[in-house]
Amino acid sequence: MSKYDKMLEVNHKQSVEKIQRAKLTIQEMIEEEDKVTVPKLIQKTGLSRGFFYKNPEVRKAVDHALQVQAGMVDKRRKILDMAMDNRILQLEQQVAKLKRENETLRKENEAMRKALNKRDLNLIKNF
Repeated sequence: MSKYDKMLEVNHKQSVEKIQRAKLTIQEMIEEEDKVTVPKLIQKTGLSRGFFYKNPEVRKAVDHALQVQAGMVDKRRKILDMAMDNRILQLEQQVAKLKRENETLRKENEAMRKALNKRDLNLIKNF
């Protein structure tokens, strides 16, 4: 076996190992319900960004994982959504309270205007 053939064999072996490492990491992320993204895969595997996009086998595994997780909601997002819903509810209650207060003040203002107009009319009659 020539050096060239050995080199090809070693490169092929390394390539197969990288593919297996990438697929295994993707599978683990799916099982842990961790959202599969290329940046997270780069961080966990140490492989390059191009590897995940250019290698057809790995690209297929990434695409499959994204389809599987399409309906999955990120846990942090769910918590943030709940917090935002609570805040929206608080603000809506505050708006309703302020509208009631505003209406009360409008009625009070109208009553005072009528009283002021009556007083002005009484002053005019006295002259």
